[in-house]
Amino acid sequence: MSDVRADVCIAGGGPAGVMLGLLLARAGIDVLVLEKHDDFFRDFRGDTVHPSTLNLIDALGLRARFDAIAHAPLRRLDAVINGIRLHLVDFTSLPPPNRFVTLMPQWDLLDLLAEAGAEHPSFHLRMGAEVTGLVERGGRVRGVRARTADGELTVQARLVVAADGRSSTVRRALGLVPRERPVDSDVMWFRVPRPQRPVPDTLAWAGPGGVAITIPRPDYLQCALLVPKESDEALHAQGIDAFRAQVVRVVPRLGEVIDAVASYDDVKLLSVQIDRLPRWWRPGVLLIGDAAHAMSPMFGVGINYAVQDAVAAARVLVPALAAQASDAVDRACAAVQRRRDRPTAMMQAIQYRAHRFIASGRIGRIISHPPTRPQRVVLRLVLPLLTPLLARLVGYGFRPERLE
Repeated sequence: MSDVRADVCIAGGGPAGVMLGLLLARAGIDVLVLEKHDDFFRDFRGDTVHPSTLNLIDALGLRARFDAIAHAPLRRLDAVINGIRLHLVDFTSLPPPNRFVTLMPQWDLLDLLAEAGAEHPSFHLRMGAEVTGLVERGGRVRGVRARTADGELTVQARLVVAADGRSSTVRRALGLVPRERPVDSDVMWFRVPRPQRPVPDTLAWAGPGGVAITIPRPDYLQCALLVPKESDEALHAQGIDAFRAQVVRVVPRLGEVIDAVASYDDVKLLSVQIDRLPRWWRPGVLLIGDAAHAMSPMFGVGINYAVQDAVAAARVLVPALAAQASDAVDRACAAVQRRRDRPTAMMQAIQYRAHRFIASGRIGRIISHPPTRPQRVVLRLVLPLLTPLLARLVGYGFRPERLE
């Protein structure tokens, strides 16, 4: 067993953990990020980078490096409902320069942030280090224990930050239980080649056959089919042909490429959760990102909200850690929750209502094919007024954070 020390130990090398590590290291805070996997390559993770996150990339001076990585910018987000294409979100209505979302594999974004962090001597990232428990003394968390290929590791730290996701080991060790909003659907992720006949960039497809997502990546489409919660066993029993047929009913344009999904080995189930901790901190420990609040994949805002947590945390933790007082650090942790809890709750409420609406089956009846006269009036007069509001909601979220 070996021991190391750090001012801050971050459990989890996802967007929240690596971004916070980078920001703290820029301020001279000695920080150690522990990531249980040996690399960042995880398929079927969120890959939407929103305008607010792009603004942070600019502020960090990383834009040239970001643009050198293959990604797919989208200035507008369409949905096809009952065969009718709707231009729902128009990011060109946002202030320049970042008037679009872009789709970049999460591992590329994490590699970029980790490389930027490594340029600071106080940033340390250890891959293949899985946090297994906490070090506690005197009613306060003093560090973590981790499992590595070289044996057990103990990290002594003034502050532990849990950014280890929705199944957080740190949260479980603390005995914290989030309050959950029940969701009636899960997501089955898969990928297919781009059809030879180009498909316009479309995020959502909905109709009587169900709801699907098609995320354009440079060389293929990352897709998802929404299914009733805990229905995966029944779907498996029907066979892969039935799954492919259901996908094509929702997205007919995928008919020529759906055979690329050869078996259920090519499909990954994501159990959708919406939950939030009543309290995000305890003496010596702070929880952020999915460890504090699991977001639905609805609108792809999970990365954005995790990154916003990290920025808010860095802003108050840097002066608190410099104060060399435990109570100052605890007050800073409480301030992070006060800053981020309400905007998170507001977005989760919208996600929850959207899921309920989809589960009700009414989404396929929003618009007729062809549209009725009143529907055409709404499409012509009301929808153009909504698209800028939706752009701000999706692109920035509630209370976007900025670097100081």
